[in-house]
Amino acid sequence: MNIKSKVFLSHLLFIGLFLVSCNKFGDTNIDPSRSSNLDPSLQLTRVQLRYSGDLETNEKLGLVLTMPMVQQVGGIWLNRNGQFYIYDRNYMSSLWNYAFNNDVVNIVDAVERTNQDASKSNLNAVCRIMKVYVFARITDLYGDIPYSQAGRAYSEGIIRPAYDKQEDIYDDFFKELKEAAAQLDPSKDVVSGDIFYSGNIGSWKKFANSLRLRYAMRLVKANAQKAQAEALAAYTDGVFTSNVELCKTTHMNIQNTYADIRGNGVSSAFCQAEVIPRAQSTFVNFLRNSNDPRLPFMIRNYIDIVNRPFDRIDISEQVRAQIGYYGVPANEYIWDGWLSPITIDVPGLGQISAANNDQKAQFANFLIRNDAPFLHLTYAEVEFLLAEASQRWGLNTGATAEEHYERGIRAAMAQLAIFPGGPTIASGEVDQFISSNKLSPGRELQQINEQLWVALFLNGPEAYANWRRTDFPKLSPAPNYDSSIQTIPRRLEYPIFEVEQNEANAKVAIDALGAGGNSWTNRVWWDKN
Repeated sequence: MNIKSKVFLSHLLFIGLFLVSCNKFGDTNIDPSRSSNLDPSLQLTRVQLRYSGDLETNEKLGLVLTMPMVQQVGGIWLNRNGQFYIYDRNYMSSLWNYAFNNDVVNIVDAVERTNQDASKSNLNAVCRIMKVYVFARITDLYGDIPYSQAGRAYSEGIIRPAYDKQEDIYDDFFKELKEAAAQLDPSKDVVSGDIFYSGNIGSWKKFANSLRLRYAMRLVKANAQKAQAEALAAYTDGVFTSNVELCKTTHMNIQNTYADIRGNGVSSAFCQAEVIPRAQSTFVNFLRNSNDPRLPFMIRNYIDIVNRPFDRIDISEQVRAQIGYYGVPANEYIWDGWLSPITIDVPGLGQISAANNDQKAQFANFLIRNDAPFLHLTYAEVEFLLAEASQRWGLNTGATAEEHYERGIRAAMAQLAIFPGGPTIASGEVDQFISSNKLSPGRELQQINEQLWVALFLNGPEAYANWRRTDFPKLSPAPNYDSSIQTIPRRLEYPIFEVEQNEANAKVAIDALGAGGNSWTNRVWWDKN
């Protein structure tokens, strides 16, 4: 069954049967029309597709907030809240509202429906892994959240769930990932409905272990001993060893709406903007200053055609010949620092005037196609995390920190070719880049995580999480005349409806944040000063 058929069938089954859409209690509302025999494989399909296909969440979480915060994307009005730290509780509430009302309800139910069912043992394990993945994005952004009681209004009548401490949630993540990976058995049930790996059991084992490595390294500030132990255990149990094994969603070439989740939601957010978001100078300058061979492929110049992003006229070479690469400064809109027009010669058009917007760097079409893959977890990330673990603790992970770092760079450059129309970076150029950017004594952790920052481009929430846990790259706050605060936020605030309607439980979590309470300048548990 292809993605289109799965989505269509999933939508038919869910309409009027299961989806919770009330804002009053978020994930705690009871839906009396919920199906008693819904196929959990279809629930898995829907949760997987929504993760990267839902336009509402990916636009607000990625393009509005996290990608601008980590100074990769910016310049247009849509980026202002994350780029300049402009307070808007609606944007900060989006993930909470849509994830708890949809993804959490479904994946918790899918796990419950398959528990203790020997005929669905592998499906249950896959759903347990997916449940960790769904909850991790939420807790990493908000901190303490409803976890053990979340999504249980129908089965247990819990309409105001208690909050679990993030530390306890992470402990359960490690348990679940370890147990689920061990539970997977290729001799048992075939997993249907899986759009990540088409039911491949070996791939799911490696995905679970690679997630375990990611979340282990999340704890380097909060609990270094546990981080070290879990990272080593994840590596020992088997993580990704090539780009073939990375986890991605292959989307369809469809411009998403807020109801259609078949295309790439991040791409749809880029492409529905009247002015296409620009590349921030922080990102452009980092690639340029390190002579990164990805730069000319990833960063382009186009003449915009309103609402027709893939009809833009490429004028990259002509603009570069005159001004080089010009990203939007971190504290500016595209119309700030207005550039005077330049005259360029375009084949087929002759001499034209390239105005301010034409001169400011954009991202290449292949990166933001509607059918661009969404990379959930990559081999490059695994290698960079192993490099960091080896550097921090001298762990025996089969290679030195330098070797893992170099493998990570090669994998990150090669993963561009996964995108339709993406480039294959010449091996000689990759070799030259590695030779010129070897780890330097005292700067190893910075260099490793700067390369991970580049590799995580288009996965804003993950780039934001990795920046907070490591403080690399070293980003300077970039407020402007519209800013609400003067520093880069460290978390998202709990929604006002949650604070009001689940008051007693939310208060415990808010009090635990310390002075300032439910503020986006406070930090989640693992993000220590």
